[in-house]
Amino acid sequence: MTRAWTSVRRHWRLWLATAIAVVLGVTVVGPFVFIHFIEGPPPASLSLGASTPTATARTAVAAASPSSAAATNLPGTYTIASGSEVEYRVTETLFGQSNTAVGISTTVDGSFTLQGTTVTAATFTVPLDTVHSNESLRDNQFDTRIMDVTEYPDAVFKLTSPVLLGSIPAVDAIVNEQVTGTLTMHGVTRSVTFVLQAEYTGASVKVSGSIPITFADWDIQNPSGGPAQVGNSGTMEFLLTLSR
Repeated sequence: MTRAWTSVRRHWRLWLATAIAVVLGVTVVGPFVFIHFIEGPPPASLSLGASTPTATARTAVAAASPSSAAATNLPGTYTIASGSEVEYRVTETLFGQSNTAVGISTTVDGSFTLQGTTVTAATFTVPLDTVHSNESLRDNQFDTRIMDVTEYPDAVFKLTSPVLLGSIPAVDAIVNEQVTGTLTMHGVTRSVTFVLQAEYTGASVKVSGSIPITFADWDIQNPSGGPAQVGNSGTMEFLLTLSR
């Protein structure tokens, strides 16, 4: 009886050790391998880079002014060109392992109008069903439970306050300007203010920016699902090329 009981305990301990190893493999090693070796690092944030030293929207001309002919020709309406991107970025936690989830769209429509040295109007629209990550399950949750793209198909930004540049920035100078507008998503329109980066290349205008998004502000359900947990906020980033 004692020998049999010892054998049972030995087998029970072996089973328990095996079960613990399996659980650890699934909950710790598995997510680590998936995030760091299978999914890989997220794409770099969308940005034009650092501002040109001493070149802000109001002082760039002092550094290197364009010709008067170029300054005269700059005003007009600029529309989205190829190569433009909009993306969301959220931090996921999977069994203690942190990962940045990114969904990207290269389908953007819109324009801005420059009169003199003032941006008087701007509107940009992204069809949300064109936003895709590297995980089909994540995309399915985004399209249905989270954003309901059938009911609310677009994200739309509209400028509500003119942007007073003060002077035409130098060619290739990256400048910063605070921008205020409305962002409509999921049937909700809210005011947003953020820093816009802009660069005039001589042939086109490039702009980039990052808008903090608190999900509840747009009545968006928290993206957490299953073992993947997400906080209460994320960011919307964009890098747009516009030309006339």
